[in-house]
Formats: sequence, C-alpha cells, structure tokens
Amino acid sequence: MKKIDIISKIGDKYHVGNTENGEFSYAKALKSVGKDIKDYQKATTGTRHQFLDIRFENERLVVLVECKNKFSKWDKTKIQAQLQDYVRFEKNYSDKKIVAILAETDGNDVWVWHGQSVIIDDDHKAEDETVLRAFEEYENLCFGRVNDKIKVVDSIKTLNEKLHSDGVDEKLRSQFVGTCLLALKNGLVYKDVKETIDPKTGRKVSPEKVVLKSIKEILEGLLTRGGDINKASKLAVLNNKVLNDQDVTSLTYKELEDILQFIDDNVVPYINDKSTAGQDLLNLFFTTFNKYVGKSDKNQAFTPDHICDFMSKAVGVNKNSRVLDPCCGSGAFLVRAMTDAMDDCDSEEEREDVKKNQIFGIEYEEGAFGLSSTNMLIHGDGNSNVVQDSMFKRGKWIEDNNINIVLMNPPYNATKKCCDPDYTKNWDAKKKEDPSKGLHFVEWVARHVSTNCKIAVLLPMQAAIGNSGDVKVFKKKMLEKYTLDAVFSLPNEMFYPGASAVACCMIFDLSQKHEKADKDTFFGYFKDDNFIKRKGLGRVEQTDASGNSLWLQTEKMWLDLYKNKREVAGISVMHRVTWEDEWLAEAYMETDYSTLREDDFQQTINDFLAYLVKEGQIYES
Repeated sequence: MKKIDIISKIGDKYHVGNTENGEFSYAKALKSVGKDIKDYQKATTGTRHQFLDIRFENERLVVLVECKNKFSKWDKTKIQAQLQDYVRFEKNYSDKKIVAILAETDGNDVWVWHGQSVIIDDDHKAEDETVLRAFEEYENLCFGRVNDKIKVVDSIKTLNEKLHSDGVDEKLRSQFVGTCLLALKNGLVYKDVKETIDPKTGRKVSPEKVVLKSIKEILEGLLTRGGDINKASKLAVLNNKVLNDQDVTSLTYKELEDILQFIDDNVVPYINDKSTAGQDLLNLFFTTFNKYVGKSDKNQAFTPDHICDFMSKAVGVNKNSRVLDPCCGSGAFLVRAMTDAMDDCDSEEEREDVKKNQIFGIEYEEGAFGLSSTNMLIHGDGNSNVVQDSMFKRGKWIEDNNINIVLMNPPYNATKKCCDPDYTKNWDAKKKEDPSKGLHFVEWVARHVSTNCKIAVLLPMQAAIGNSGDVKVFKKKMLEKYTLDAVFSLPNEMFYPGASAVACCMIFDLSQKHEKADKDTFFGYFKDDNFIKRKGLGRVEQTDASGNSLWLQTEKMWLDLYKNKREVAGISVMHRVTWEDEWLAEAYMETDYSTLREDDFQQTINDFLAYLVKEGQIYES
C-alpha cells in the first residue's frame, strides 16, 4: 500500500508532518519541548533514527507508521528496534497513548502494537490486527467508548440492588464482588455445577460450596504464583472476612450463579486490564460501588479515578518512580501510579519490576486492605507491596523503600486511634478528631521519605485556609523544611455521593525549604472538570457531540497551566505565600469578568437568599 493510501485510510485530517517531505522529525519535535533527541537515542539499534514516515494524532492518541517495501527484505529485529526508537521518542515528546505500526508499501502486510508500554517485539504484537484501520477505530481499540463507563456504573447500581435483595451486607458487597470479578477473570467455572463428594470426608458438597471452594483456590493460586509477601494476611481477609462470611455462605446456588452471571455479562466485558482504558473502568467499578455501599461512613472519601490520574501526571509518575500511598483505601492511587509507570516502560522486564518493586501501600482498615489487595491482583500485580497496618508504625519500612513519589488522601476527621500517637498524646480529653485536618499525616510522611520526593495530597479546604491553631502549626512545619509547589482548588462535589468535603490538592517538593526555594506557588482554580451529577449514578463525565471525553481536554489544560506555570484570569495565578497565608487560588486570583452573565448574578443572589433562610436569619412572609 502506497504512503498516500495509508494516509487516506487512517485519516488525512489526523496526519501531522513537520518536514518538507511530510515526514516527522523527532529531533525537531523534542527540541520544541526543550529536549535533546540525543538523550533518548540508544546505541543498541546501531542507527540514530529520527525521521518517522507518517504520524497521526488527536488530543489523546498518536498513531505512528513506519513503512518498508517488503518485510521479507529486512531484518525483522532491526525494523522492530527502529519502531521502538520512535515509540521512545514519542513518549518523551507527548503524554498520549500510542499505536505503533509497521506497514508494507510493496505489499499489504501490517504489524501493529498498542496497549501499555508499547513493547515492539513478536510477543507483544497484536496478532488479530492484520489490516489498517481508520484513526477512530484505533482510538476505540485503545480507549473504548466513554459511554462504557456509564454502562458499568448503571450495572453497579443494579448489582447493588441484587446483593441487597440476596441479603449480602452493604459493608461486604464491594469486596465480595471484587473477589468474584477476580475469579471470573481467571477462569472460574460457575454454570451447571453439580453436587460432588469430598474425597477427604466422603460428605456431599453442594454446588454453591463447590463454586466458593473454586474461588478460594483461584485466589490462593494467584497469590502463590506471584510470590506475594503478604499472602497469609490477604488470604485471611479474602477468605475469612469475605468468602466465609455468613451472608455469602448462606447464598443458594441459584443466587450465587445469578450474581456471577450478572458480573460476567455486565462488568467483565468492559474491563480489559491490558489497556489503560481497562484500568480506568476497573477503578471506576471499585470507587463507584464503594460510594453506594459506604453509607455508614459519611466521611469516607473515595478518590475519583480521573483525579487520581491528574495527580499522578502532575507529579510525573514514570518507570523510575517509587510510589507510596500510606492511606491507600481501595487502591485507586496505586493502580493509577502502576498504570502510568508501566506506560513509560520499554520492556516486559521493566514492567514486572514496576509491579513487584516500585508500588507501595499501607491501609489501616481491614476491609479496605482486602479491597486494595483485590484491586491490585486484578491488575496483574502478583507481588504488591500493600500492607495492613497503621502508617505510623511503618516509618522504617517507608525509609527502607526509598520513596520518591507520594500520592495520598488521608482522613480529614480521623479519630485518635488512627492518628500519630506522638501527636495525640498532647490532645486534651475533649478532642475527638484530628484538628490538623489531615496535615499531620502529610508532615509525618514527609519526614520518612527521601529528600527528592514529591507529595501530592488531597486535603479539605480548611487545611488550605488554615484558620485554626493546629492547621497553622503544621503549615509552618511543612514550609520550614519543604516547598509548597502548587495548590489546586477542586470541584465542590468531587466525592459525591460519598463524603461532602470540599477538597484541594497540594503538591510539596521536599528537596528544599520554602524560603530557600524563593519562588511563587502555582494556584489553580480547577473547579470545573466537566463531570455532572446524574441521579442514582453519582458524577459522570460529559462528552462532546462526537462522543469524545471533555475531561481529557480539561485535564490537558490543567496540566499545561501547572507545568508551564501560566496565569489565566479566572483559572490560575502565581503568588508568593508563607505559612500564615491562605493557600488557595480564590484568595489571589483575578476574576475573569468577561465570562460573567446575568444568570450568574441571579444564581449568586438565589444562593445567598437560600443560605439566609437556612440559617434562620430571614423568614418567608
């Protein structure tokens, strides 16, 4: 197929060239973002490649095509290595997902690679991709459709109702479904199961007991195969606290089969853990399900996956990152960090190293620990370094693991038993909840990680405003040793329908104290993430007329503003602050009056009037 036909087939409107003959120069591209191609050229290929034949892109995907006359005339290893060079250049030029293609111009053979890392070799080639597709088809191949997320959320709601009617306690539901999902993804047989005889006891074993036993064996096999260092504790949670729970063991075979069938039909098809889109949907499953079953804890704030993604990218998680979440909950930050790190890898060995040696989590609460363990196992992490403990007992463990990235969402109103004992011993008897609003968790972690570490943490707005004694104390402690690099004011109802807290994201650079850094802090007023509330489903992302995610466009803008420290009226501002100041954009930002409408004024008046009525300051006559 001729080059002109390849361009026409994939889509001329997506074709991007930056040389006179239409090729794409990575030397020129990398230079435009302040990088030198020499830093990314590896001697192993024997050639200093830099000109890709054809490149296509939109706001989230890049398709790279290198053309050869006939594959049979070339050394396969060399042309694959050449394409791997272009993939490496692209990763350092953009943060978009990649489809890499070798195509014949004197024939019709096509070799395609996509997914995580994009490793160009025979083992990772997409065997079922033998013809060229349109750009939109490659986009669906990599991302799936945004509406799939809506279908998963719809299914979760229905599943929650089914489990309620079957008598499964709400605190157990998420972990039970996650365990079933893990088993189904690993070959669980649950249809037409018959009563059997236990060879050890000679007793009859009912079909439902056979299925539960099969789930246990699959879990044990996964942990054994991965050589998991916490196998015993994880099995204890998944078996004793989930599969041996009376609510589960009392399910009839018909009820158990119906639950498994529903998950198999309505959740599994949308979860492909081999791609980043699959990671997104899987995390959506866990965080969304927990929002509906965690009614007993109004302060439980499960971090939405898109916010995890933004925070991971803001601190630049890559294959060299050693990431810790010391309050890991369902494991959302860990999964996102693992995904971003593996996307940066060039080989299967690097990916395995990331999974086994570079992702660390601590969770105090037993149920959440089981959930995070299952979440990591579903994502193929057979040796996840997730431990059940208080983070305040794991100082030496954290220090030994040389952490250089921390992603965390600590509890905002933690009780005494969950806080640092050295801090709580000075509390008076009337003090029941953490007066630092989570800041003492951050300060403690900062003291136990490496000095080149970056911390991205979600905290309530009270921590940024800092008008209470303990909040100011810890703000001062942080700036005496570390730099406040950025604060992002996030959507008001970000945790809906879970916690009602209004949160901000703070980023700290631990390499030097704030005063010595002698620079302004970036403040982002990132209140609109293009998600909307949907009755019974929580917050869902909006799309444009073509079905493209508006969040992806928003995230790109947020990251561009932060990384380039750009000020835009109504969205971002740079300002020099001390520990005595408010740490939020609202205090320093210039208002963009050009966007205001009469409706905005009326809405503000209505909101204020409603507040006065609620407070009993005015009455309807």
